[in-house]
Amino acid sequence: MNIAGIRKDYIKHSLDAVAVGSNPVAFFSMWLDEAVNAGALEPTAMAVSSVSEHGRPSSRMVLLKGIDDGKFTFFTNYSSRKGKEMTANSEIALLFFWPELERQVRVEGTAARVSDEESDAYFNSRPLESRIGAVASPQSDVITGRKTLEELYNSIAEKTISEGIVRPDNWGGFAVIPHTFEFWQGRPGRLHDRIRFRSDGNEWIKERLAP
Repeated sequence: MNIAGIRKDYIKHSLDAVAVGSNPVAFFSMWLDEAVNAGALEPTAMAVSSVSEHGRPSSRMVLLKGIDDGKFTFFTNYSSRKGKEMTANSEIALLFFWPELERQVRVEGTAARVSDEESDAYFNSRPLESRIGAVASPQSDVITGRKTLEELYNSIAEKTISEGIVRPDNWGGFAVIPHTFEFWQGRPGRLHDRIRFRSDGNEWIKERLAP
């Protein structure tokens, strides 16, 4: 298979710096709405990249669950690899890719745990099966096989019938406070549009980057 020969020319949209405005969070929300309306398969899916204590980066896909007060919120197991890495090093990066619109957005910022109340509220809003799975899975730990995971799940499910289920202490949300945004729009001939916002602590500075 000739992987090097796989390419696609991007022709759907352009990105004008004036049209982007001065508020990157508001513009991101508009693009997210357009991704939802375009029928993107997982419009809230984002790659979350963290760094280990040895400087080794890792990325995984999670779902964005809220944008409140300019913060990007998602939920995970605090004992997982990403949970431990983000607790030790709060600098992380997010990446959204919407191929249906030939767009991507990079977000860099600092992550902090949300309040117990916010984690409880989201946990209790999840389907029962998802709540059981969050309690049952020792996320990122080595397990002997699929059967072990299913036995853990069934054990929690049986216990839930008689005792109910509550959010475990090691499961909850992270809120990312952005300090950098980059909006990328694919263009013909690989002359892509890139608009970056970076915070100087008081305001957003907008810049156009070469593709």
